[in-house]
This record gives sequence, C-alpha cells and structure tokens, in this order.
Amino acid sequence: MDPFALIIGGIVVALVIWLLILGRYHPRSGADVLQWRPTRSPELEAQNEIDDLDQMLAAANERRRRRGEPELTAAEMEGRVREDRRLAEQLRDRHLADLDLRQMLDATNARRRARGEPELSEDAYRSQLDADRARLERG
Repeated sequence: MDPFALIIGGIVVALVIWLLILGRYHPRSGADVLQWRPTRSPELEAQNEIDDLDQMLAAANERRRRRGEPELTAAEMEGRVREDRRLAEQLRDRHLADLDLRQMLDATNARRRARGEPELSEDAYRSQLDADRARLERG
C-alpha cells in the first residue's frame, strides 16, 4: 500500500478519535455549546394542551346547543375519541390483512404460472387459507 495513503488515513483516523474523545469528555454539553433552549417549558405545553381540549369541548357544546342536543362532558368526549381510534385501528388492521392476502395471492399465482397451473381467484385462495387454518386448529 502507498505510504502517503497510510499517513493520510492515519491522520484522518486520529482526528476522528480525537473529536470523539473531545466530545465525550468536554465539560459542557452540546446544548450548552449551541446555547439551545426549548422555546416553551413542558408545563406550559401541558397547560396549552388542556386549554385546547377545553376550547374544543366548548365549541362542540355550542354547536350541540344550537341544534338542541344535550352537551357533552369531557368523559363522553374521551369515550368518543377512544371509539374512533378503535374503529380506525380495526379498519387499518383489515386493510393490512387484505393487502397481505393480495400479496400472498400474487406470489402464489406467480409460482402457479411458472408451473403451468391455472391461477387462483381471491375467493378460492381465501377459502383455501380458511381450510388450512381450520386443519391446523384441529391438530
């Protein structure tokens, strides 16, 4: 190997090691050196979140009063949010399961085409998977 390349490589490695050691043992943190400070305290952020929720609940109740519906409490609103999240998660899981099924069907049909066999429809593949699952559950 070229001696010049070894010397330059050694210098680069020594600089990197020196910088790592300097960063590790420097008495000030990176935030101190950069004079980085959070723009708002965590307590202020929590209070802003509480205020936002109160404003949203007040606005929703104002609309409900105009329509003649009963007002919502914070607990009812939280229940609605939980239910919406549960439904969104169910939809997401169903979509991902369908996507997995389509990808497995595509791979299966590619193998079947390579062997000269006819392709499976999604319904046929789904019933085949259900039959396999039932057979595995029986033991």
